Amino acid sequence: MKRILIVSFALVLISCKKTAEKEITNETTQKNSLILKGEKHFKSLKQLTFGGDNAEAYWSFDDTKIIFQSNNKKWGVECDQMFLMNVGETFEDKIPPMLSSGKGRTTCAYFLQDNKHIIYSSTHLGDDKCPETPMKVNGKYIWPIYDSYDIFVADLEGTIVNQLTTEKGYDAEPTVSPKGDKIVFTSTRSGDIELYTMNIDGTDVTQITHELGYDGGAFFSPDGTKLIFRSSRPKTEEEIKEYKDLLAQGLVQPTEMELYICNADGSELRQLTKMGNANWSPFFHPSGKKIIFSSNFESPRGFPFDLYMIDIDGKNLERITYGKSFNAFPVFSNDGKKLIFSSNRNNGGGKDTNLFIAEWQD
Repeated sequence: MKRILIVSFALVLISCKKTAEKEITNETTQKNSLILKGEKHFKSLKQLTFGGDNAEAYWSFDDTKIIFQSNNKKWGVECDQMFLMNVGETFEDKIPPMLSSGKGRTTCAYFLQDNKHIIYSSTHLGDDKCPETPMKVNGKYIWPIYDSYDIFVADLEGTIVNQLTTEKGYDAEPTVSPKGDKIVFTSTRSGDIELYTMNIDGTDVTQITHELGYDGGAFFSPDGTKLIFRSSRPKTEEEIKEYKDLLAQGLVQPTEMELYICNADGSELRQLTKMGNANWSPFFHPSGKKIIFSSNFESPRGFPFDLYMIDIDGKNLERITYGKSFNAFPVFSNDGKKLIFSSNRNNGGGKDTNLFIAEWQD
């Protein structure tokens, strides 16, 4: 349930943190800049969206377009749908073209290498209506894992041209190898929440993780040889029972996650972070030697979330953003010159999560 559901998580926390948001808004206003003190890797920063929850923004392979998901009510949607933008566009006074059907809930779009098609997950075969989104069970924050999610291919006119998954259960969170030959995705088809790979046409489905716990949000390295992803790993008897009980209800609790890295076939799996709290939305630095990700590990109460970077050997942790709200979903352009991410900065103290593009400097 990837990634926009975490935005919902952030928004629950944000509603309790309005004072912090006002502080960050004042800081940006005083500096007359969207870039906060300490954000040395941002040469410039531009806001792209101006309302609703906007996230999961991914570049076309030629870096000219971006596909993203939004639930902006002003754009005529009731829950997350997929929208397209040309790089350089902003959407303060206009509506981007919607590429999903407008039915069900959608998530996790990604471009195919031809730059003419996208993949995304949708629940529309289960019901045209948006599914309910439970937020808490027994006072604990949870994600719903809709078993009606399947993965589809669509063209840039929004026409679905192929359905890649037909198994019963959750199939979502697909991303594409830079080589253009493989898709990695998350599925519950084994009875647990595991990572799988398949060919671009949906053939040769292979399970690549096998440990109990949620594995998701996977991305290939720039050379296509490695994967970085987030995981929960219940260890104690109590944790395992809670995990299995929630999973039986189509739910998962994402408040304790660490990053893992492995080869693209699942071999040489190892844990990258051991920081506690939620470490998630990882993406490879263009060099392939570092990972940028979002974390609240420095926040005892679970908030705020900021961006960090770490070497793939787990050394040289560096903080990238400095805020009192929410920064997540960082994704580098293919040429490595820009970074797109979601943030609550500059939202007037409200709940909106918007997209921002930074010129990146190492």
